[in-house]
Amino acid sequence: MGYRLAGCDVVAANDIDPEMEWHYRKNLVPKTFYRCPIGDLIGAVLPKELHNLDILDGSPPCSTFSMAGSREKAWGKEKHFREGQAKQVLSDLFFDFLNLADKLKPRVVIAENVKGMLVGNAKGYTKAVCDRLREIGYWPQVFLVNAARCGVPQKRERVFFCAARSDLKCAPLVLAPAGQVITAAQATADIQELSKEEMQNNGPAASDLKWWRLTPRGRSYTEAVKRREGRQSLFQHVRLNGNDAAPTLSSNHTLFTHWDQCRRLTFREWKRLGSFPDDYVAKDEKIGKYMVGMSVPPRMTEYVAKAVIDQWLKREVSNGQTRTEAAADKTTTDARGPKQEGKTKKRAGTAGR
Repeated sequence: MGYRLAGCDVVAANDIDPEMEWHYRKNLVPKTFYRCPIGDLIGAVLPKELHNLDILDGSPPCSTFSMAGSREKAWGKEKHFREGQAKQVLSDLFFDFLNLADKLKPRVVIAENVKGMLVGNAKGYTKAVCDRLREIGYWPQVFLVNAARCGVPQKRERVFFCAARSDLKCAPLVLAPAGQVITAAQATADIQELSKEEMQNNGPAASDLKWWRLTPRGRSYTEAVKRREGRQSLFQHVRLNGNDAAPTLSSNHTLFTHWDQCRRLTFREWKRLGSFPDDYVAKDEKIGKYMVGMSVPPRMTEYVAKAVIDQWLKREVSNGQTRTEAAADKTTTDARGPKQEGKTKKRAGTAGR
């Protein structure tokens, strides 16, 4: 959705997960969707349109680089990203994406991943990604971006690799969002009256009934557990603070409770906190919350896409002079989806898993 918000025309998308395909087709109606491992596209005969992209965007699965868990132990090993999927070496998929970029040669390559790629041993992997981008003819930059500064009521930090093709002679990209923080309460103020179904589906669990009232807003249950029982538990369970942006929402919707009411968040609230449109459709609430928790917030993607379009695709630096290019029909391929706006469109493609 972020690319459509930025005025792009998303010509194709790719993911291995049939659930993702269903939601992508239902909500974004892409021209082409390839449901297969991204590696299959490298040897495939692809339409000419995909060899003339302005942006190729990808979000290789990031669980092996997350700050949570024993991440290094998963590197180089096959695993399921989600139940029902084929096993893949998740840490290799980033390079499959780069091999696809080498095949298609878009003007700009954008890839997103978790903050953990900038920490510890993963920094070597990040360097390898940048080295590979240079090998295939791109000039990479790496940014850490906070979604809360991009108009998203969620403090989700993500790493963005932005790389312009070396022949474009672009000036260095600047990504420095400084938007005002939108609080969770502000974002959801008009949807606090719940339906009967929402109240039934989002009631408190036993742990919420026991620990929610003992936990200050914006804090984890684990502090109350340690204080009362002298043990560490429920550290991922958080009572949100309505006067601040939400923390990073994960794929497990049971970990987050409302700031003023002892209950879990509704799907409508999840969509607002993830900057998804109110009319985004999911098969059911559980899957919908999973989708929001696994996604790059659309408004965050929109910010990055607009910066790339304005600073790189509309302007090139040549012989010390800045030249404004004519607003031609542009295109993007993205695995995150967009919404057409404005007269000028960039062609984008999105690559998934």
